[in-house]
Amino acid sequence: MTKSMAIGDERSAPAPAAGLTIWAKTAPELLARAAKLHGSRPAINFLGRRWTYAEVADAAEHVAAGLQARGIGKGDRVGLCLPNTPFFVVAYYAALRIGAIVVNYNPLYVERELEHQIKDSGTKLMFVIDVPDVHNKIVAVAARAGLETIVLCPLAEALPATKGALYKLLKRKAIAKAPADGRHITYASLLATKAAPTPVDIAADDIAVLQYTGGTTGVPKGAMLTHANIVANCAQNVAFDPERKMGQERVLGVLPLFHVFAMTVVMNYAVEIAAEMVLLPRYELATTLKTLLKTKPTVFPAVPTIYAAIAKLAAKEKRDLSSIELCISGGAPLPAEVAEQFRALTGAKLVEGYGLTETSPCVSCNSRHGASKDGSVGRPLPGTIVEIRDPITRALMPTGEKGEVVVRGPQVMKGYWNRPEATADVLDEHGLRTGDIGILDSEGYLFIVDRIKDVILCGGYNVYPRVIEDALYQHPAVAEAVVVGIPDSYRGQAPKAFVTLRPGSSATPDELQTFLKDYVSKIELPKQIEIRDALPKTAVGKLSKKELVAEESAKAPAAAA
Repeated sequence: MTKSMAIGDERSAPAPAAGLTIWAKTAPELLARAAKLHGSRPAINFLGRRWTYAEVADAAEHVAAGLQARGIGKGDRVGLCLPNTPFFVVAYYAALRIGAIVVNYNPLYVERELEHQIKDSGTKLMFVIDVPDVHNKIVAVAARAGLETIVLCPLAEALPATKGALYKLLKRKAIAKAPADGRHITYASLLATKAAPTPVDIAADDIAVLQYTGGTTGVPKGAMLTHANIVANCAQNVAFDPERKMGQERVLGVLPLFHVFAMTVVMNYAVEIAAEMVLLPRYELATTLKTLLKTKPTVFPAVPTIYAAIAKLAAKEKRDLSSIELCISGGAPLPAEVAEQFRALTGAKLVEGYGLTETSPCVSCNSRHGASKDGSVGRPLPGTIVEIRDPITRALMPTGEKGEVVVRGPQVMKGYWNRPEATADVLDEHGLRTGDIGILDSEGYLFIVDRIKDVILCGGYNVYPRVIEDALYQHPAVAEAVVVGIPDSYRGQAPKAFVTLRPGSSATPDELQTFLKDYVSKIELPKQIEIRDALPKTAVGKLSKKELVAEESAKAPAAAA
């Protein structure tokens, strides 16, 4: 981009492209190569049933041909409303194989959210798990949303034979049946397609995935991730940790694949290095620990809340987690205490990274072997340039000063689906405006201070919630902490903290207020501290600031008094 800073400018943090080899042009090539070079290698382990890379690639070819036979072609949108199952992996690569665009759906969405996304994306066909709670919502909105075809995927068919038979017997009332509405077809009917898929010319710049943002600031938007974006981010992750061995790794997939972090760091990364994916349909603490012990994964991507829970339970039960060699934490700030607990348990360094939907998602990460800095999300991945710019003037900020994080690199999205104005708001001549406030130090380490939209405007001062949250985590009784802005009649806004306490610990709001006085300024002291039994979380286990903001907004008149 013509007006961007030169790569060597000390006020930007470039990652040299050296060591970054992007051999693939399109995402389906990742699976094709894994099947060719490591066809007999396990690709998926789903609750004890395994599929090799040859079997997954063959299934994807049949399903791709089946989709074409039913009129799905290049550019058509194919929805995946599935938990972590083999269906997800096969359907994902099958759709991409014929040039269709994958649209990921959260099965926990309510009807309103599903309907919006189907309409906005123009999803034509959707793979849906045969769980009534999920299937019934899709059926309810299909006609008015314009969804033409529902592919019903039977969970029992993905289980080991004995488990599948028991599931059908014991859960028969919890298995959705396809109505005779002309809209439903079965996954088996696609898999049974005999013909090979018709070749399709797919360009690197073609859209591969519409990944919808969380919608924290309005209606969710579909980030257009191209084939080039996806294969580049996979290559960047491989270059970040070159010690991973082709065909020898095992990745635990407990984060949902419909989320961009798991889509890339679990599924696509695993396929890139022909690793075995150990998939769990949902996160449950006891099941996850049992799976860690039984399958002994070498790579375990997760979010801080999951690592904290696993570390606590494993330490209590004196479990051996030494098989884990690489832990990648994303999605939320990683408390130093959690990282140290996990390192003590596994011997592996838990590294924190940074990314967002619009960057496919990985931007930076701390090194597993090299130096890291407390509170930093590491250096940019190879081929990525990070700059800190003034949010208003767009000028580069001096080293060590706060500003908006701006990203350039091959993983940056094409734009937002059918939203040119929103695209123009975040993509300019300098790169992608992330909406995050950050700092780059003299060694190129990135520190995320907060979201621009989360900054609390308090009496003319900028108050950063993360500063207060980090201070609260220093208190020995605090397990979780979230800070949001609430209306204040005198200062405009004031911070409010929500916390949960560690089991067996006690603290009062007044005690926490007193504690904070040694860590934050007077203007940063929360107006209120609310102690709860639990805090709301997203589908990937991140603390949900959005829900707490909504709660406070609903009682805004009273809070402002």
